[in-house]
Amino acid sequence: MNGCGVLADAFGRIQEAVHGAVRDLSAEELNTRVSDDANSIAWLVWHLTRVQDDHVADAGGLEQVWLSGWADRFALPFAPEVTGFGQSSKQVAAVRVDSPELLLGYHDAVVEQTLRFIESLDDDALDRVVDKSWIPPVTLGVRLVSVTADDLQHAGQAAFIRGLLGRR
Repeated sequence: MNGCGVLADAFGRIQEAVHGAVRDLSAEELNTRVSDDANSIAWLVWHLTRVQDDHVADAGGLEQVWLSGWADRFALPFAPEVTGFGQSSKQVAAVRVDSPELLLGYHDAVVEQTLRFIESLDDDALDRVVDKSWIPPVTLGVRLVSVTADDLQHAGQAAFIRGLLGRR
């Protein structure tokens, strides 16, 4: 398996983890915060998906999936470019969804675009610099690995919260 194949597999595993954390939950469960300043499952999955959408679209010169109607469907009180990074507790609380289908629909659409993009690459493309503002500059491969690491952490957090809710 080449590097692009590994990345495609990783994003598929994130998708499986997200589905496992979200599937069949009620709106109340998705939006529950286990403490006053904790993230909800809804926020975690929205945020990890927004970051993936933003970073992959930027690296690939693509339109964000979020801007193709998903922002309107979520109707959040944020500017369209917001990904959730650095949000306050009050802003986290504003991310509320009515069903797992909304979260999973957006996530699946982003994964689809991500996999199409990765399938268009060869391993040499992973060495292309996509962000010169860091020292050393960030390559496409490093950016995609960074997104997978962040996404897996947040998917794990969502699964943990699901487990806590099941113990109540």
